[in-house]
Amino acid sequence: MKKVNDSNQSKELGKKGEEFAAVFLAKKGYKIRHRNWHFGHKELDIVATYNGMLVIAEVKTRWTSYWEEPKESVRRKKQRFIIEAAEAYVQEYDLNMDVQFDIISIVLQDDKYELEHIQDAFQPTF
Repeated sequence: MKKVNDSNQSKELGKKGEEFAAVFLAKKGYKIRHRNWHFGHKELDIVATYNGMLVIAEVKTRWTSYWEEPKESVRRKKQRFIIEAAEAYVQEYDLNMDVQFDIISIVLQDDKYELEHIQDAFQPTF
């Protein structure tokens, strides 16, 4: 039973973080195209355009950065999933744009949050 509660809390935390991130990006002039876009079991948290570029933003939200910063949890395997989903997105919408991969790291504490936007956080490796 505890795992279900932890899972629900984790999903709620993630949704909150993605909402903060989407508002943050929109205020900076990014045009949000999609949120939680799925390609099979892979997901793109936020897909936006900015200065003629397609921006794929992975949002990581935590209650604390005690063990690790949220951005540090976007490891190679997760990056590969994001890149594969981004390739599918570009093909599905027949886009001819450069793609940038960003990470938005959020630490929520009480009613406050710290947000770090890492632009061009990783590159596709071939």
